[in-house]
Amino acid sequence: MTERDRATAPAIEAETVSKRYDATDGGATTALADVSFAVDPGEFVTVVGPSGCGKTTLVRLVGGLETPTDGRILVDGEPVVAPGPDRAMVFQEYRLFPWLSVRENVAFGLVEAGVPAPRRTDRVREMLELVGLDDRAEAYPSELSGGMKQRVGLARALAVDPGMLLLDEPFGSVDAQTRRHLGAELLSIWRELDKTVLFVTHDIEEAVTLADRVLVLSGTPGRVRADVRIDLPRPRDRTDDEFVDCVDRLLDLVESTR
Repeated sequence: MTERDRATAPAIEAETVSKRYDATDGGATTALADVSFAVDPGEFVTVVGPSGCGKTTLVRLVGGLETPTDGRILVDGEPVVAPGPDRAMVFQEYRLFPWLSVRENVAFGLVEAGVPAPRRTDRVREMLELVGLDDRAEAYPSELSGGMKQRVGLARALAVDPGMLLLDEPFGSVDAQTRRHLGAELLSIWRELDKTVLFVTHDIEEAVTLADRVLVLSGTPGRVRADVRIDLPRPRDRTDDEFVDCVDRLLDLVESTR
């Protein structure tokens, strides 16, 4: 693929992707079936659907942590065959190293990539300022709240300057108020850094608050039931009639796919 082709290719493209897990008793479970969609560079797309519909499987396939049984995933026009520094993942579990300070956790990927110490120091400082934790650089994970831990995880993901963020229920283990605050921070970071975002959530209001588009997956096996564009100005008011109508429409879609 030429540089021109890459420049015009979707940031993420799924082509009739299916994922089947074989069981030890000889049976199999199909998590995803014939899933196709595309995400443009710089888009913020959320994925919703009933429990067990393959949302996490989908984001892991894009991240290269798993491979499709059928079909293929492309990132910037190239087939995904493994994880790469162009795709950073943030999970619901904080996955911080408890023996490392906040600063050291954020620097971890940069150390692995061989980034020189002076550049590493500057980058970590920049990322901690971005997520509002520059005053906690020497703290350890045990000294942080859940929201702070997730911001450290986001800073660590952003430190290596990936082209896209893949987030799997990243705010699922914090309280509702912190969840909304983290969502607002993520939107601010997305606007500032112009990253492509694929964000898995079970919270329909969160999906509508954040997304340019919402992909609705059906129940097992997961299929794309709907691809809904959210044409509401930001910041979005959750009490606004148009917002409520959009949430209700998506809830009906999710309920009808169970």
